[in-house]
Amino acid sequence: MKHIILFLFVLLALISCVKEEEDSPLLSAPVITLKEESPIYKTKIGREITIAPIYENTDSETTFNWTIDGKSICTTSTLTFSADEAGRYFILISATNAGGTTEKEIRIDVFQLDVPTISIADADKGFKVLQGSELTITPIVDSFLETSYSWQINGEDISNELTCTLPTIELGEYQVRFATHNEDGDDEVTFKVEVCSPDQVDFNWTFLQTEYNMSAGRTIRIKPVDVNNALDAVYTWTVDNEQVQSGENDTYLFTSEQQGEHTVKVEMRNSYILATQTLKINVCPPAGTYQRKISATSSASMNRVYEYLPAPGQFINENHTTTTMAEACTYAEERINQTAYVSLGGFGGYIIVGFDHSIVNDGDYNIAITGNAFDGSSEPGIIWVMQDENGDGLPNDTWYELRGSEYGKAETWQDYAVTYHKPTGIQLPTPWTDNHGQSGSIDYLGAFHRQDYYYPAWVKEKQYTLRGTRLKERNYDQSGNGTYWVNDSYEWGYADNFSAIDRLTDDDNYNAGPSDNHFKISHAVTFDGKDANLKYVDFIKVQVGVNSKSGWLGEISTEVFGIKDFNMIK
Repeated sequence: MKHIILFLFVLLALISCVKEEEDSPLLSAPVITLKEESPIYKTKIGREITIAPIYENTDSETTFNWTIDGKSICTTSTLTFSADEAGRYFILISATNAGGTTEKEIRIDVFQLDVPTISIADADKGFKVLQGSELTITPIVDSFLETSYSWQINGEDISNELTCTLPTIELGEYQVRFATHNEDGDDEVTFKVEVCSPDQVDFNWTFLQTEYNMSAGRTIRIKPVDVNNALDAVYTWTVDNEQVQSGENDTYLFTSEQQGEHTVKVEMRNSYILATQTLKINVCPPAGTYQRKISATSSASMNRVYEYLPAPGQFINENHTTTTMAEACTYAEERINQTAYVSLGGFGGYIIVGFDHSIVNDGDYNIAITGNAFDGSSEPGIIWVMQDENGDGLPNDTWYELRGSEYGKAETWQDYAVTYHKPTGIQLPTPWTDNHGQSGSIDYLGAFHRQDYYYPAWVKEKQYTLRGTRLKERNYDQSGNGTYWVNDSYEWGYADNFSAIDRLTDDDNYNAGPSDNHFKISHAVTFDGKDANLKYVDFIKVQVGVNSKSGWLGEISTEVFGIKDFNMIK
């Protein structure tokens, strides 16, 4: 009996010890281990993400706290998180027991939903095409995700590709639908296509100016652009009511020694329509009449910006509010006076400046234009010059291109035109179409430049066209994976270009500081490539000469820091 009592006493003691051991407080702090290798998580606006760490050394008394900037957002061991705004959220996990507190920080990157957005230039107006002609459309779809496409005509599927050539065999009106889909959402655009017979299509032509100023004895080219649906057109030209040319040629070369105002009329007639345009030609005194000599107070630097019309680009509308051309010119003047860059955006963007004197052609380098090119980063600008032929102090006379190393090559396109279309919403790519049947976009680079629009705020129209000379692009992805782009240089004759010839220095400009290219007025050519033989110039235009983009670097865009009369400083 005594042995039984002793055994029960020992058993109770052991049970008591075990219970006492189970109830004793933990002597070390919790251990927090994340299941993922990286403490960085990714999600999108409005979508939940659950984070469930692995905990060691915890018991029922352990407490948990998840905080952002000291504010508690969760007190359980697992966090389910969502956010209504994009951004980086740094979250501190805290686990506490009797042995202490352990903390671990994680980061959750919340991204915007990447809902596909469609842009089709002129879709709001619809398309009117000639029966049997080709209508190929390549929409701009803004999405980084894998996206599917669908084309329908009158409700019937016709293609699942991005680019679609629409049938134009049968006359009539068709409803076209283009739709996109990805994991974040959908978008669609519907528009009308009218397939017309020759007598139904609209004839279109554009004259870039209706008044011309020229020095007596010179020759100018008069030519409509964007001629559409001319069909069997015959163009008849008259000067001061006297017929001077008739035929299929839509170009007329005007020359006269007789000073004064002349009236030129062109008539386009085909089997279906008659269209006319009247132009005024002011034949001014001979060249040299209005040349302005250098004085003791003359400045080597330009003294006025007459026009600043960039193409859309990542630096346009950034850090300034400009709503008129006058304000844009003031902005550009102030920047150049500070030797700060003025961006010209994508292809065709330009700036026109003047001086307080005429810049003389001495056969050598006469003009210096400051850019910031360095080895591997050239963004070439074409240079144009003008004399003040009518003496009114305004750049409304005849432009002459300064030929560079690429002039006259088959791969260099004269009279190239790009039309930019204002995006349908904020922070979207800017679509463009050109007069060679191509289309594309100026990318929106939200990681670097977050202004709502890259489309110039002082351009009120929903689209505008820039024209000039286009060089073949020389940019390429050296890395092969999009991380390292090279914008290679051209031999000579272009602004913002790392030329071994016209920079007149061996400095490599490693830090991309302001540096000059130099130009000769003697390189000025007429519209047909002949020497212009200009003795001086009064106005200079710098215009972006390449239509291309370099991945994450964005569009190739000439930057101008200054324009000077090099004769005064060499």
